[in-house]
Amino acid sequence: MLVKLMNLLRACWRPSSNRHARTGSDVAGRQDGLLWYKDTGQHVNGEFSMAVIQANNLLEDQCQIESGPLSFLDSGPCGTFIGVYDGHGGPETACYINDHLFQNLKRFASEQNSMSADVLKKAYEATEDGFFSIVTKQWPVKPQIAAVGSCCLVGVICGGVLYVANVGDSRVVLGRHVKATGEVLAVQLSAEHNVSIESVRKELQSMHPEDRNIVVLKHNVWRVKGLIQVCRSIGDAYLKKQEFNREPLFSKFRLREPFNKPILSSEPTISVQPLQPHDQFLIFASDGLWEHLTNQEAVDIVNSSPRSGCARKLIRAALQLAAKKREMRYSDLKKIDRGVRRHFHDDITVIVVFLDANLVSRVSTHRGPALSLRGGGIPLRSNTLAPYSSQS
Repeated sequence: MLVKLMNLLRACWRPSSNRHARTGSDVAGRQDGLLWYKDTGQHVNGEFSMAVIQANNLLEDQCQIESGPLSFLDSGPCGTFIGVYDGHGGPETACYINDHLFQNLKRFASEQNSMSADVLKKAYEATEDGFFSIVTKQWPVKPQIAAVGSCCLVGVICGGVLYVANVGDSRVVLGRHVKATGEVLAVQLSAEHNVSIESVRKELQSMHPEDRNIVVLKHNVWRVKGLIQVCRSIGDAYLKKQEFNREPLFSKFRLREPFNKPILSSEPTISVQPLQPHDQFLIFASDGLWEHLTNQEAVDIVNSSPRSGCARKLIRAALQLAAKKREMRYSDLKKIDRGVRRHFHDDITVIVVFLDANLVSRVSTHRGPALSLRGGGIPLRSNTLAPYSSQS
């Protein structure tokens, strides 16, 4: 089992010597040091731009864009799927989501022969259950996997409708053109589950009225049980099942008092809305971007830039601000290697999806060009799409 788990980790870790840095092809993106990018590409509803910068020793952010069939049926729905998975405690959960969530979504879309909020909810549930089965199997040999989790932000464009599902604190922002003024305004479409937000703290406290320490201010940062900032995630079994909150888990993760109901939730907040002709583009990003840029600043950068390379430009803007906050030059920040780099900024993932009104409005069975791409240039392999049980 350990060998299988190491293979999973190797698939997630993309060292700076990635093979795409030595090729002229942009099909699967390019590598420049710790930065991976795909400056431009085509999905069934328009164009996209994508970039990932690594800060952690092991890249904990994972992401993907899938365009074409959204089910296993020839007559099923088609469109574009965007996923941003910001891992914490390690890359295992984010990698698992990258391998399984879209396949779960296609399975439930096939059963219903349509796309819906219910399909998304069931896909999240199946992905959580699947990862928990990994935790159960690995617990005797690698108990710390119980303390690994991931935020999970998904967008699906299908039949002129945008579906957004989220657990954690990644974010999607819409750039909407205002005809009267000519401006492009930022509209946040995702709900976040970070207890630094007062309303999120109050909601969690109302769900656990018997626990006065459900949220704790630690080192000037609000955390659930003093441990984690997000209250919804995939994984984090140690805060969802008492059986994983005990020895041999590291003591820093173990709670003093037992709990009889999950502290964290994996239920996504889901929104469904028709896309309008004045909706220009969507910015999907992990919280590493939003730590440095406001919604409107990000929208202004995309709106004022060429489409090609705009995701890379957003990351550059965030890193320039990160360097400024530490009173250092951007050029010096770029010289800092992974691991140490995490003291200056987080892993950052950005996917900008442009919306062509003519393509967005087409019926959901329009297939268009098929696309399957993961951030970091790791192409989908057929053996990664099988249920994990066949690998363990």
